[in-house]
Amino acid sequence: MTSRTSETSKSTDSPGTAENFAEKLLTVPPPIEVAGRRIKRYHVTADPAGIAADVQEAAYAMLPKLLPEADGTPAATFVVLHRGADDGAYLNAYSWVWDNVLHFKGASAGQPVLGCPDRDPTHFIAPDLPWIGCVWELPPILHERDAWVRHMLAPDAPDLDAYMADCLSEGTTGDRS
Repeated sequence: MTSRTSETSKSTDSPGTAENFAEKLLTVPPPIEVAGRRIKRYHVTADPAGIAADVQEAAYAMLPKLLPEADGTPAATFVVLHRGADDGAYLNAYSWVWDNVLHFKGASAGQPVLGCPDRDPTHFIAPDLPWIGCVWELPPILHERDAWVRHMLAPDAPDLDAYMADCLSEGTTGDRS
């Protein structure tokens, strides 16, 4: 998620005309396991060097607080870690619950407009907002929905390993049609 306001200058994370908008890079680090859940990971940033290790470490330390209680659904989650063009960093956790429903909880750092106490991109909080992601964070959702159906709901027997291996390809956040 990114702020609609900027206290200093317009960045690529701020709204504006189409000439100000640019797709970002999307990478797919290997899955991890956290709190008994298998986690697919997507990283979004405009920086070709990727997301700094300290931001990743802080985000994934916050992840257990964003995960739902087990409910009998195979314990699978996908996350989008987004490093904004300003000080912001955002971690969106989408977890499968109730067999076919996505549970969402997000965390933000470095974005005072979202209630962050400072502009430190490693100081994550979990704001109580109904937002599910910005335009750069949304592309994995459709892919993950289709992968869940393909590997977990449509076959005679669910295949969690196949679901975990089925990730959106790396590239940019847009132009995927």
